Amino acid sequence: MGAALLLAVQEDGSSNIINENFTRLSTFVQDVIFFSVKVNGAKIPLVVVWLIFAAVFMTVYFRAVNVRGFRHAIGLVKGDYTGPDEEGEVSHFQALATAVSGTVGLGNIAGVAVAITIGGPGATFWMILAGLLSMSTKFAECTLGVKYRRVNADGSISGGPMYYLSRGLAEQGKVRLGRVLAVVFAVFCIFGSLGGGNAFQSNQALAQMRTVTGGDDGLLGGSGAGIAFGVVLAIFVGVVIIGGIKRIARVTDKLVPFMAVFYVTACLIVLGGNFGAIPEAFGLIVEGAFTPDGITGGVIGVLITGFQRAAFSNEAGLGSAPIAHSAVQTNRPVTEGYVSLLEPFIDTVVICTMTALTIVITGAYTEVGTEGVQLTSQAFESVLPWFPNVLAVAVLLFAFSTQLAWSYYGAKATAYLFNESKTADTVYKAIFLLFIVIGAASSLDVVIGFSDAMIFAMSIPNLIGVYLLLRVVKRELREYEQDRASGVIVKVSERV
Repeated sequence: MGAALLLAVQEDGSSNIINENFTRLSTFVQDVIFFSVKVNGAKIPLVVVWLIFAAVFMTVYFRAVNVRGFRHAIGLVKGDYTGPDEEGEVSHFQALATAVSGTVGLGNIAGVAVAITIGGPGATFWMILAGLLSMSTKFAECTLGVKYRRVNADGSISGGPMYYLSRGLAEQGKVRLGRVLAVVFAVFCIFGSLGGGNAFQSNQALAQMRTVTGGDDGLLGGSGAGIAFGVVLAIFVGVVIIGGIKRIARVTDKLVPFMAVFYVTACLIVLGGNFGAIPEAFGLIVEGAFTPDGITGGVIGVLITGFQRAAFSNEAGLGSAPIAHSAVQTNRPVTEGYVSLLEPFIDTVVICTMTALTIVITGAYTEVGTEGVQLTSQAFESVLPWFPNVLAVAVLLFAFSTQLAWSYYGAKATAYLFNESKTADTVYKAIFLLFIVIGAASSLDVVIGFSDAMIFAMSIPNLIGVYLLLRVVKRELREYEQDRASGVIVKVSERV
């Protein structure tokens, strides 16, 4: 089927077939998932309100664990508290790197540009706030991911919302509800992995590569070149994902720190070239968030392009990260909750803010007709003409790492639905690789609409389960804090 589709596209000489089918699917899904109500003339998607409320509520419920637990989270990532006998497949650092590789992607580059284009510089303020609050949501869902994970006969780990929805709710006597929510989540996760975690990444990676190779008339112009680009990227992804979480973790624990430092350094060079304008840029961000026009733009920014972009980027509340964190080596589930709260901080507060400042400080957002990753590229180019080539490398790294993580998420969702079937796993991975090619041959508006809808749909069953299981998380947190206070839990170096 995949070969026939590619052949049809090649014979037609365009990507019309892919675009038409994606458009139909995207329109239907968006109408359902992004059902909106009007408030003072602004359309507010209820699913985004759902995520906002969860972030605020959990920050209050866990007494600002996003702030209190920050320092301890760093100690856990460093391995200060991890013993050699703890069950799991990967270290705290590797689990964090794998999850961050799924969140630190093109949402940090293209998504931020979309937010500022629609909401203005003030959208940055709301995006940062979203990132800070979302740390608490991530803490809760990743604690549950480890608490209810399953250790398979071969020693591998299966975890995530599918398991805490089915197992956790079964403990409360809600067996049928848990099973239904788990299946619904798994289905949404599979589609989300094919869209936002895959097709969107290859789409924007190709867009940036076209920018630095001569545009539509250059080396990568035309649908044929897009398909070829997708095939090459699919080969590289395929080589890694065949090895499962351990191989993915070995790649991401080296790739993620490198690409984060690489990209932030590039942003700092751009900011350094406009050093005198930094105070004005911060002024535009704050003023844009609270002026009358900014309030309207800010509402749109926080609900549609602020929280929506932040959630698309850091994925807090969507249930994706707990799948990666579940494989961690630990006997105390809450430790990975601590570690996971670092994700939104790294992803949104640091990297998204760097992108936003780069766009605002250079004035690139005022240009009409530029969208997505091209807008960020234009900001880089304003400092040094060859800087878009640096961004192109960052884009490829971000796209590649995100696809690695999301292939694992989708594979685990498939495993849940088909009882760990090896055949189902192989079929899913083949479809995932095909969608890399499809994404490279599709237009941005179609891909981003489909991506947003499917990824946001995951939050519905996931957060229902998290709310119902909050007491479990709170008990785990209370017991862990008591053990730390009494000296039961100490650093490995301090153990006798």
